[in-house]
Amino acid sequence: MTITVHHLENSRSQRVLWMLEELGLPYEVKRYERDRKTMLAPPELKAVHPLGKSPVIDHDSRIVAETATILEYLVALANGRLGPPEDADGTMRWRYFLDYAEGSLMPPLLLSLVIAKLGPLGWPARGFITKMAMVHIDYVESELQQRPWFAGAAFSAADIMMSFPLEAARQRFSLDGKRPAITAWLDRIHARPAYQAALEKGGPYAYA
Repeated sequence: MTITVHHLENSRSQRVLWMLEELGLPYEVKRYERDRKTMLAPPELKAVHPLGKSPVIDHDSRIVAETATILEYLVALANGRLGPPEDADGTMRWRYFLDYAEGSLMPPLLLSLVIAKLGPLGWPARGFITKMAMVHIDYVESELQQRPWFAGAAFSAADIMMSFPLEAARQRFSLDGKRPAITAWLDRIHARPAYQAALEKGGPYAYA
């Protein structure tokens, strides 16, 4: 049965579309637009999942939410493609970066966005939050200096998971020329045909 992706514009759900394109699994997209004043998801998403957030997929009446959980679910549907490498260290890195993307890297990036929207009220905290974010950026740069992809020698779901926060970081902190490994990795993922196809299916995406 076809997978339905409940897709919110300019959101993390773009990664799910990209994953589906990479795997070649059949899917359809149900698009939702943000409220133009609050930029929040519309209330219609609460009819899909109680939290009213995206991404959410519906597969054979099974509702699956949270990006990392969805990606793991899709890896299982695709018989392990884009899953962890066979070696133990690669497997650990794969699982780590699936969690790290939202659990550790994204929070300081989100805080920096909120502080920027506060204008002068956010100035006292700007330096602290920027320093916090750059600790993570430096860490990621060092990881990508050691291998071409996050889990190892091959592209995997870990790279798809890491795309959203690093696209946000590139835009927010002007990383080009400052973090060459991250910049090169972003350029590589943007050149992938499946990434381009997902953009066409998903519509507006601020971090592309």
